[in-house]
Amino acid sequence: MANATGNVLIGQSGGPTAVINQSLIGIVEQAVANPAMGRVFGAVHGVRGILDDDLIDLGAESRETLEAVANTPCAALRSVRKKPTRGEGEKVLAAFERHDIRYFFYIGGNDSAETAHLLNELAVEKGYDVKLFHVPKTIDNDLRVTDHCPGYGSAARFVAQAFMGDNQDNRSLPGIKVDVVMGRNAGWLTASSALARQFSDDGPHLIYMPERDFDLERFAGDVDRVYSDLGRCLIAVSEGIHGPGGELIFKTDEVDSHGNAQLSGSGALGDFLAGAIKQRLGSSLRVRADTFGYLQRSFAGLVSEVDAAEAREVGRTAVRVATDGEHQHGTVVIRRTSQEPYEVAYEVAALSDVAKNTRDLPEEFLLGDNDVSPAFLDYALPLVGKLPRMGRLTDRSIG
Repeated sequence: MANATGNVLIGQSGGPTAVINQSLIGIVEQAVANPAMGRVFGAVHGVRGILDDDLIDLGAESRETLEAVANTPCAALRSVRKKPTRGEGEKVLAAFERHDIRYFFYIGGNDSAETAHLLNELAVEKGYDVKLFHVPKTIDNDLRVTDHCPGYGSAARFVAQAFMGDNQDNRSLPGIKVDVVMGRNAGWLTASSALARQFSDDGPHLIYMPERDFDLERFAGDVDRVYSDLGRCLIAVSEGIHGPGGELIFKTDEVDSHGNAQLSGSGALGDFLAGAIKQRLGSSLRVRADTFGYLQRSFAGLVSEVDAAEAREVGRTAVRVATDGEHQHGTVVIRRTSQEPYEVAYEVAALSDVAKNTRDLPEEFLLGDNDVSPAFLDYALPLVGKLPRMGRLTDRSIG
């Protein structure tokens, strides 16, 4: 197909991140400056907004407003968790035609890529000329093909610093503490808790991720060993931990339109694990549990500078490739070209490469059943940025 000339539509989908609006504004600024593109619209609540004809004029916003929005966490266009049916997809294409949309950019994770893939297949089938691109975001860091996902670095920074503080709390008033971190299928975010360690006895002392089967008796034994050695134990647990066969340790019947179990809405898993520890190791033990929940994906003022810059650039890149004459559709991916100094390049992959499926932590990033390797720390630290340094008294005796 020849390069299309027409209007632009942008949507945001899935769980928000601290830098998702950087991608939004990256698309807007690049599209407004591109003579091949007409008006720039935003779909309020993603595909639902398109179906409801709830569109806003992003090109009418001031530069000052756009920059303020770029530095604001969560989805400025508001988000949605909706998997359109084929019939709804056809209605989306009808809306495209009605508003002369020839460029559609959908910012989201693998479920959003699946939606983009469906819409692209329908557009090809019906001969509607639209450039359709998925712009990646997810704190889970589980999109395939790409080195990492915009949104992950900032969420990982939050997790690392939260564990730094919790480690100091646990050292001040020793006990057993369980912190539940987001991560349905992959342990990328839970693994970032290891970045909190600066002294040899720092927590988290145990890290449990979905890439390993979880056994409650072995877990209790691990906790007992650490507590006996240090007199305290700080534990990072992914919300998606499961036993053999993939059955969740604690599950709910609530699912979204993509069939994903709702895992982050309560502290039930943490309470369950805390109760299991007391039952097995002693009811008099001081055991507490927290669930980080939605805070880790939207905490204001704790953004990774690298993450923010890369999130803006994937948006800009999506617009550039949409008008380069070579790509009709695809997803933007980040390729790490150098570890020291840290450098990346931006490329395009097929929508089918990232749609629906997720990516686990690779084996080389895991250490045993409850820790991560130095290779993971090398991978994650550039994405998170420089972390605060903790201090300790030398505890010199007055004797």
